Amino acid sequence: MTRIRPSVTIAFVLLACALAWLVALPMWVDRGLAHPLSSVLISVMMFTPALAVVIVMLVMRPVPAGERLRLLGIWPLRPAKRVIWMTVLGLFGPILLVALSVVVAALLGWVSVDLIHFSGFAAQLEASLPVGVPAPPAIVVILSQLALIPIAAGTINAALAFGEELGWRGFLVPALRQYGTWPALLISGAVWGLWHAPVILLGYNFGRTDFTGLLLMTAGCVAWGVLLGWLRLRSASLWPAVFAHGAMNAAGGMIIWFHAAGTPIDPALAGILGAAGWITCALVVAVLIVTGQFRRQPELEGAVGRMLSAPRREIDAR
Repeated sequence: MTRIRPSVTIAFVLLACALAWLVALPMWVDRGLAHPLSSVLISVMMFTPALAVVIVMLVMRPVPAGERLRLLGIWPLRPAKRVIWMTVLGLFGPILLVALSVVVAALLGWVSVDLIHFSGFAAQLEASLPVGVPAPPAIVVILSQLALIPIAAGTINAALAFGEELGWRGFLVPALRQYGTWPALLISGAVWGLWHAPVILLGYNFGRTDFTGLLLMTAGCVAWGVLLGWLRLRSASLWPAVFAHGAMNAAGGMIIWFHAAGTPIDPALAGILGAAGWITCALVVAVLIVTGQFRRQPELEGAVGRMLSAPRREIDAR
């Protein structure tokens, strides 16, 4: 049975994190997130896990060249029907989960909502326009943005997400799968969260520059990472997780549509990576567990505990 040596997995994690710090270094040297190239640097940072995968594959050769695309879930895309439907679920499912997290936050009193006038969003629209220019109705803009979310999720957001997903769900989940499903999902999610340290410690996402911001991010990535990892295992393909990651990023700001003017939004509580997101993901994970979905892993048939079912041998990289 094909296995990934622990040394290869450790090398990948260390390399991905080191490359992320290297890309983020200009922000640490000059003005943090206010650096003029911060958005470009953060986008480039998203491809450091993919670069780490390429390096370990070429240098350490954990699997033969002919098996790499299969290990990473890039190819083959079969059965095509399963991959397509799981990709559709990945594209639209996170949008629904983000919306559900807004409901959770509102029910628990973590955000005050205005579902009639959308006053908070309307105020932001008005402030974003030149003086004297009337703002369009908030509901019109909201519906327009909602229609654009799947498009953005399936194009630019998916392209950026691929850089991360090739590393986390493409390589790391299969590499850890030999230790069991849940260790693979939880550890890969934690690594994903800690990898964000170079920007989280500058205040990205949570506005916190101490260790609490990194803890919040790690918890959020574990919660969402279980679902993205399930898509990877259930479909035996990387692509559903790629599009799900893109959809998650595209829909992440949905809560700003609904909050009432003059009221705060604490991302640690109401954000998709905060407590509301954790609860939402936990509810979905519970349903998947009860329905036995985590036991349905197509590539594992006949090869318990491994991501690859053929060839059935342990590969000693040379």
